[in-house]
Amino acid sequence: MKKSLMALACASAFAGSANAQSLTTYGIVDMGFVAESGGAVRSQEKINSGAQSGTRLGFKGTEDLGNNMKALFVLETGIAADTGGFASTTAPTTSNIAFARQAFLGLQGDAGTVTLGRQYTPFFLTLNAVADPFASGLAGNAQNLIPHTGIRMNNAVKYVSPIFSGLSAELAYGFGESITGVDSGGRNVGGSIGYSAGTLNVRLAHHRANDSSASTTDGTSTMLAANYNFEVAKVFAAYSDNDQQIIPTGGAAKGKSRDFLIGVSVPFGNHTFIASYINKDGRSDSNLDASQFGLGYTYALSKRTNLYAAWATIDNKRGGVTYKVRNNSEPGSGDTAFNLGVRHTF
Repeated sequence: MKKSLMALACASAFAGSANAQSLTTYGIVDMGFVAESGGAVRSQEKINSGAQSGTRLGFKGTEDLGNNMKALFVLETGIAADTGGFASTTAPTTSNIAFARQAFLGLQGDAGTVTLGRQYTPFFLTLNAVADPFASGLAGNAQNLIPHTGIRMNNAVKYVSPIFSGLSAELAYGFGESITGVDSGGRNVGGSIGYSAGTLNVRLAHHRANDSSASTTDGTSTMLAANYNFEVAKVFAAYSDNDQQIIPTGGAAKGKSRDFLIGVSVPFGNHTFIASYINKDGRSDSNLDASQFGLGYTYALSKRTNLYAAWATIDNKRGGVTYKVRNNSEPGSGDTAFNLGVRHTF
C-alpha cells in the first residue's frame, strides 16, 4: 500500500512538472525560382531557399515558475534547403554559426520580458511587422533600399514591456565585447515605442550601431511606421532617416538617406496581392538617390502552405554604388528580380 501511494505521488509530481513546461519544434521550408537581371550582370537564374521567408529550424520553450513568472528560450538556425547546408545571415555574423538566426534565454512576468543573447533589434521588428507589406521577404522587400545593418544584435539584453492600453515599448543593448582596444566597437543600442488598437498600428524605432570592425564611426537609423487595416485592404507607410557607415549593398560610401515607403496588401479569399513603392533621397556627398517598385502575390493552399510570385525593380538614379534587388536570404546581383516558389511552415 505504501509503495502504491509513493508511486502515485511520484507520478503526480512528474505530471505536474510536465504540465509546467513546454517545448516546441518549428520551422519554415521555402524553395523557389529566382531570376535577376540588370546592373553588373545580364541575367542570372537560380533555385533559391528562402525568397519569401528564410528557411529555418527552431526550438522554443517555456517553463511556468509560478507567481505569473515564466522562463523562456529560443534557439533558431538558418537552413540553405537548396544545398542542404546551414544558411548564413546578415551582420553581425559569420557563416557556420550554429544558431545564427536567434539564440536567447529570458524571464517573463507581469512587469515585462527580459531576454539575453542574439536577438532581433527593435528597429528591424518595426520595419518587418509595421512598415513593410512584404514583411522583409520576396523581391519587393524594403531592405533593398532601407538600411538593414540593425537586423540582429549579439551579446544583447532586451526588455519588452507589457501592453498598456495599446501602448508598448522595447529597449535593447548589445555589448560590443571588442578585443581590439576600442570599447565601443560592435556595440548596439536600440528601442521602439508603439500603439496598436484594432485596425491601427503605429511605431517609432531607433537603432545605433558601432561598426563591427571596432572603428569609431557610428551608424544610426530612426523610423516612424504605421499601417491601417480597412479590411478590404491594409495600407502601409514609413519614413526613415539614416546615417549608416555601410549602405545595404556594401562599400565604403556613407549611406546617409531619407527613405519613404508606401504600400498595400489586399486579401481576397486565399489570394493576397501586395505592392509597395520606396523612394530613397541620398544625403551623402555621393547623393545616391534610388527608388523601388515591387509587386507580389501569394495563394494559400492551406494554413501552412502557400505559393508565391513577386517582381521588383530599382531605379538607381545616380552613379556610384548600385542598389540591388535581393531576396530574403541572399544578396542580389541585379536591379530587377522575379520570384516564383512555395513556402511551408511547421
